[in-house]
Amino acid sequence: MATEAAVRGPEPPLEPELEPELGAGPTEAELELEGEELVLDEVDVHIQANLEDALVQEALKTGVDLREYSKQVELELQEVERASIRDYIKESENIASLHNQITACDAILERMEQMLGAFQSDLSSISCEIRALQEHSVAMTLRLRNRRAVRRQLGHLLDQLVVPPAMISAILEAPVTEPQFLEQLRELNGKIDSVKEQAFRDTVACADVQHVLEKLKIKAVTKIREFVLQKIYSFRKPMTNYQIPQNALLKYRFFYQFLLGNDRAVAQELREQYVDTMSKIYLSYFKSYTARLMKIQYEEVAEKDDLMGVEDTAKKGFFSKPSLKNRNTVFTLGNRGGVIAAPELEAPIIVPHAAQKSDLRFPFESLFRSQHYALLDNGCREFAFLCDFFMVAGPSALELFDAVMGKTLAMFLHMDAYVCDCYDGIAVFLCIHIVLRFRAIMAKRNIPAVDRYWEALLELLWPRFEHILELNIQSIQSTDPQKLGFLDTRPHYITRRYAEFSSAIVSINQTFPNEKTNALLGQLQVEVENFVLRVAAEFSSRKEQLIFLINNYDMMLGVLMERAVEESKEVEGFQQLLSARTQEFIEELLSPPFGGMIAFVKEAEALLEKGQLERLRGEEARVTQLARGFSSTWKASVESLSQDVMRSFSNFKNGTSIIQGALTQLIQYYHRFHKVLAQPPLRALPARADLINIHHLMVELKKHKPNF
Repeated sequence: MATEAAVRGPEPPLEPELEPELGAGPTEAELELEGEELVLDEVDVHIQANLEDALVQEALKTGVDLREYSKQVELELQEVERASIRDYIKESENIASLHNQITACDAILERMEQMLGAFQSDLSSISCEIRALQEHSVAMTLRLRNRRAVRRQLGHLLDQLVVPPAMISAILEAPVTEPQFLEQLRELNGKIDSVKEQAFRDTVACADVQHVLEKLKIKAVTKIREFVLQKIYSFRKPMTNYQIPQNALLKYRFFYQFLLGNDRAVAQELREQYVDTMSKIYLSYFKSYTARLMKIQYEEVAEKDDLMGVEDTAKKGFFSKPSLKNRNTVFTLGNRGGVIAAPELEAPIIVPHAAQKSDLRFPFESLFRSQHYALLDNGCREFAFLCDFFMVAGPSALELFDAVMGKTLAMFLHMDAYVCDCYDGIAVFLCIHIVLRFRAIMAKRNIPAVDRYWEALLELLWPRFEHILELNIQSIQSTDPQKLGFLDTRPHYITRRYAEFSSAIVSINQTFPNEKTNALLGQLQVEVENFVLRVAAEFSSRKEQLIFLINNYDMMLGVLMERAVEESKEVEGFQQLLSARTQEFIEELLSPPFGGMIAFVKEAEALLEKGQLERLRGEEARVTQLARGFSSTWKASVESLSQDVMRSFSNFKNGTSIIQGALTQLIQYYHRFHKVLAQPPLRALPARADLINIHHLMVELKKHKPNF
């Protein structure tokens, strides 16, 4: 032990032996000495470690004798050993009991080990059984799945092939209008399709039910045929509202689907019967309705002499017709434009017998709207019915619709006697726009059935309208102003006709612009302008010519602006003409009383631009006469000018505008006259004292401005 070694202290070092002579090999004594040295080194290390012990260091510090201390420790150890032996003897019984318990525990653990070994072997056998059961379960699940798949297929096949008694009873005995019949008919149709499919797969069981299904099919086809034919024949009864049986047929649209899939000959028969019946009904209805509509048209219509350039006196002969109260206006739109407006465009159709009882008459465009709105309404409803009941779409639907409505549409196109003999351009143009709007309505409803008819109708109406415009243009071209009788400066009736007619066409044409119409209206406007110039040339004085031109331009512009937009070409053209002639008339109006001053101002300004002011020195007498003459006569001249203007123009507003323009022009000339007299050659003239102050003149002239 380290403690004992520390007590004993370090051993005395061994005395070194004499080294062998140089050059001699190691002897045995030397080898033993080296071994002892190695052992001593280890002892030194051990001693050094003991010296580092805390107790040894404390003993060394206190100066205790290590030998005595070692003996004391040995005595204490012996005492502890004896105490331990006494304790062991004292607890010997407990130790024996503990030994017996340990022995018993070993026996118990041994038995438990045997039991766990047996349990482990049992678990291994159970695991094998579980795997076997799992494999058996998978096999049973697969067999069950296969059996269910077979049962499902067989069950579906049996459901398709088995004909239940309820189906037989319903097909044979129930009326076709009963829900039970329709339900069983759907089931029957499904079974027939299934049997056909299974027969194609060579299913032997189909032979057992085919004859039953065939008999049921024949019975169902017979009952359906009788029912549908009865409904179709009910259309033919007089005064029948055919929409009611149509709606009834739509409830049983599956009947035709059943026939189409199981007996196409019967389906074709029913379709042909419907087409034949409805085509005759529509033709008869619209033919009768159109004939009755024409009886409530205005008594007098436009004729070939109702053109713009035809004189008012042309038809006032001995054999001329008397004036009628129910006469349509040829050139004025009036309330006729309401026929293409929202409320009236889709208003209920006109009832002829009710209108006759009330002694009502209508223009052609109103009758045209009523006739074609009835066509639109019936056409949309019929096309929807054909697509729904007969299950057609696309070209097939259009072909079927043409078979039903073709005769009626052909009758409409052949009844063009009015259009061919019509000279009422507004009526024809309104009819064109009615067609355009009805075509847009049907396009919005996604009904393309009548598109070809609308196109054919437009091809009939457009050339007639253009022909009427050309006739009016030719009538104005051929009008001789010398044959118009007495002429005055008021607006001419031919220009009024043009203004009313052009404003009507322009206002209608704004919604569906047509370039050819605009071109014809432009040509008509040119001819009217030329006509106005030809008539103005019949007046001897330029002043009367200008008054006539201004009155006519102003009237046409006023009428056009009531209906047409201000940006239209017609309005813009007449505004330019009116402005130019008005300016010229103002110059002509100011010339008699103030012509000398105006001429002098223009001459002086020309000399001023050329730098020849010295030539004005010889004009003192002229300037003096002009200044004094203006101061003494301007009030009377302005008063006379105002009265003359108001007598010359029928439109007071226009007359007021001309007077205001003339006074403004006069102030400008007088202001320029002041500037000329302020130049050096004329600045010292005494006549400058007679000049009126410009502001004073403006105040005085405002008093002469008329207010209307």
